[in-house]
Amino acid sequence: MIHRPTISIAIPAYNESANVDELAARLTAVFDEMEDRYDFEVVICENGSQDDTYDRLLALHDRDPRFKIVQLVRNFHMEGGMLAALDHVTGDACVIMSADLQDPPELIPLFVEKWEEGFEVVFSVITKRHGESIFRRAAAQFFYWIINRISDTPVPPNASDFRLVSREAYTAFNNLSERFRMVRALWGWLGFRSTGIEYEREERAGGASKFNAFATAGFAIRSILASSFRPLAIAPVIGLTLSALSFLGLSGIIVRAVFFGVPFPGFGTLVALQLLLFGFLFLILGMISEYVGLTFNEVRGRPRYLVRRLHGPTRTEQG
Repeated sequence: MIHRPTISIAIPAYNESANVDELAARLTAVFDEMEDRYDFEVVICENGSQDDTYDRLLALHDRDPRFKIVQLVRNFHMEGGMLAALDHVTGDACVIMSADLQDPPELIPLFVEKWEEGFEVVFSVITKRHGESIFRRAAAQFFYWIINRISDTPVPPNASDFRLVSREAYTAFNNLSERFRMVRALWGWLGFRSTGIEYEREERAGGASKFNAFATAGFAIRSILASSFRPLAIAPVIGLTLSALSFLGLSGIIVRAVFFGVPFPGFGTLVALQLLLFGFLFLILGMISEYVGLTFNEVRGRPRYLVRRLHGPTRTEQG
């Protein structure tokens, strides 16, 4: 018997009832196109949905055993769902994608071609974001601009989590012990041979977007801090800058006092000291508090997700 490589698909799904059937149909069409060379499995992580996503996934599993279901106890955010799915795949390579069909399954053959050429990580690069607000697109550009200037492992601009990773790559990724992960930066840190594929991200096929500006902003800040210690090194630079501004402010106030007088004795000194000390103090305290929070989460060592049920044999069940 000739060994046929297995391609796994890892998908987190939260309130994706409107997309499950179309997702399965489009994946099945891709599998049929490639069935002469590859076997396939799909591990979908039901991530604490509030709709009937789980019931639809169970029906899908009953129709096609290649679709395996991991149900979590509650919602562990997209990263938790992604990690749970990755922990249960068994393939020679694994495609990570979302359930909302903004990541088109039709790109999977192209990912596999690049993997056959010897690339161990094949990531997608978004050239255009359809259906997203100007604010969200601008925020994404700003995030990549920041992280690529301070991170120890820069992220390709507009790279997404939609990617193919070899078994060696996802095994190394799963073995990392840290709880909070900037996933896109970690693939670069691992150092496997990588290449990118460009595509235009379409609008959601159905359902509502899970985007939350405040939650996303908090995640972006923690991701930047978790990717590098350089923000701490910026503190002395900020201190020197504020000191220089304070000196210039004092100089201006002295000139003003000579020609126009001052509101009360010591006014200029107080203003300059407040600019110097309080701005610097709160900025650094905020930065340190984020690092303390990240450290606290790592030290207490809580699991990244909790599984309620499994449907279909997975790597965890197979030992």
